[in-house]
Amino acid sequence: GSIEAPIKIVEFSDLECPFCKDFHKTMLQVMQKYGSTGQVAWIYRHFPLDQLHSKARKEAEAAECASNLGGNDKFWTYITKVFEVTPSNNGLDLAQLPIIAKDIGLDQTAFTQCLEGGKMAGAVEAQYQDAVKSGGNGTPFPIVITPENKKLVLQGAIPFEAMEQLIDSFQSIPQ
Repeated sequence: GSIEAPIKIVEFSDLECPFCKDFHKTMLQVMQKYGSTGQVAWIYRHFPLDQLHSKARKEAEAAECASNLGGNDKFWTYITKVFEVTPSNNGLDLAQLPIIAKDIGLDQTAFTQCLEGGKMAGAVEAQYQDAVKSGGNGTPFPIVITPENKKLVLQGAIPFEAMEQLIDSFQSIPQ
C-alpha cells in the first residue's frame, strides 16, 4: 500500500511463528481489500523471537537479502513463500532459503553471498530493537497508526473480520 495511506499497520513478526503465519494471511486479505485503494499501508518489521525460534533470525536476514537484491516486490514474495512452506516452530530447513530465492527469480549465488556474509544482520537487529522499544513481547505484534496519527497496539493474530471492522471504523471518522 501507499505510504501516504491514512491507515498504516506496522507488523512486527517472526517467520517461524505459527500465529504470524496466520496473521500474514489476514494481512494479505486486508491489503487485497484496502491496499489497492490506498486506504492502508502494511509495514513489515522483523521481530525474531530467538528464545523460541532459533531459525527465525536467519530467515529474517534472508527476507532482507531478497529485498536488497530484488526490491520491495521480491521482499513480499519471499516472505509469503516462507510462510507458505514453513511448518513453523523451527520446522523450515535453512538450506531451503536460497532455493526459495531462486524459485522467486533471484540470483541464487548473490542471495547466498548476502545471507552467508551477514549483510542484513544489522538491519534485522535494528528492527528487533524497534519492536522491543515499542513494547513488543510476542508475535505477531501489530501497531495500527490511525488517520489521526494515534497508535493502537494490538496483540496476536487478529482475524480478518476484526481487522476489517477496525479499519472500517476509521473510514467513518472525518478527516
